[in-house]
Amino acid sequence: MLSSIFSKSIFKGVFQVLVLRVLGVVLFFSLTLFLTNYFLPELVGKYDFVKSLLLIVGGICLLGTNQIMIYYSGVLTSHNSLGSIKKIYLKVTLVIFIACLFSYLIFSLIPEQFIISFFNKPEAYVLTKKLIFFLFPFCMMLLNFDTIRALQKTKVSEFYRNIIRYLPFFILAIYILKTTKQELLVETFLVSFILVALVTTIHVFYLFKQTQKTSTGPNKTFKIKTILKRSMPMAMSAVSFFLMQSIDIVLLSKYDSFDNVAFYAVAIKIAAVATLVLVSVTVFIAPKVANFWESKNIEELTKLIKTSTKLSVFLGVPGILILMIFPTFFLQFFGSAYEAAKTALLILLAGQLIISFCGPTAIYLNMTGRQNYLNKIMIFAVVINIILNVLLIPKYGMIGAAIATVFSQLLWNLLAIIYSYKNDNIILFFKL
Repeated sequence: MLSSIFSKSIFKGVFQVLVLRVLGVVLFFSLTLFLTNYFLPELVGKYDFVKSLLLIVGGICLLGTNQIMIYYSGVLTSHNSLGSIKKIYLKVTLVIFIACLFSYLIFSLIPEQFIISFFNKPEAYVLTKKLIFFLFPFCMMLLNFDTIRALQKTKVSEFYRNIIRYLPFFILAIYILKTTKQELLVETFLVSFILVALVTTIHVFYLFKQTQKTSTGPNKTFKIKTILKRSMPMAMSAVSFFLMQSIDIVLLSKYDSFDNVAFYAVAIKIAAVATLVLVSVTVFIAPKVANFWESKNIEELTKLIKTSTKLSVFLGVPGILILMIFPTFFLQFFGSAYEAAKTALLILLAGQLIISFCGPTAIYLNMTGRQNYLNKIMIFAVVINIILNVLLIPKYGMIGAAIATVFSQLLWNLLAIIYSYKNDNIILFFKL
């Protein structure tokens, strides 16, 4: 029956990506279970705080360059000039390095007491300083993941993103537990990025060499100014997306204990499983969307969007419903104390259930040159998110954070759907 509804090639590609994502989730949750059962909630909360803040600052320093690699992949492929992508990679690497250096200089100018007072935590300054030092390898790791995907090695990219990304940290975390140095959990987490960045960089240059041999089109060059002009709107939407993912944990760290941060972070991670199918679909179709749009093949683009949305719903919704029916069962694996996040988890899952029907909203706008509009609606949603978090967290704790997150996510998805239909007559949401 599936073969009569979906394109076999799309289904096969998405399924392969999904398998890697599932393996990644198994590894990630094994890591999370290990941390929550063998490390104090306070230490796990500090780790989640650093990870969330790193996503935000790293998203800023990336300047949308990881997304621009995928965009130019579609453009260059349509001209048989994919071999030219190496020059773009080298230029964006320089941009990232300068951005990370600039971030360190800004941080060095901020008084220590200001950071401590802002987060209401004496450890906040030291934790922030550590993540700033590891910012460049973190950004390079993310750039390499998407560069490998841009070089049409989606499965390899997903293997790095979902398996290799967590493996060094897992191994090092076991080591510090065995050597009774649990207090080094945050440092261990940050050091792992250096290892992954090195391995993926070597692989990227190997793929560049292979791609240049098979590239038959004209050699194309792009100035840094041109790249940034295209990437900056993507950067704004990416930073907004990272803020949407992380600001709740950062603000919860400000108003609540690191213990409750750890509890809520587990709810976020479980809810993230609900996005597994949608993310797998968008990862696979992103270069194709850019390619079809660039070649003005609207008919194939419409079919691609329709097929991917159906896949997201039919493969994703059953898993979300299972998580919603048995929330306590899944939370108790992380320790009895983590059952405190049950209500927050249900709210987050309800939001993901609705979002599953929305389709590949962000990818569609990014890959069709609508970065400016995506940027606007994401910034608007982030502002609403921050306002709601500030208003709700002091009174309702993690439940308030969950409400703020879900409301803002639904808001920008709805605005993206309306825009795409009005301007392109493209239906992103689920339709039988």
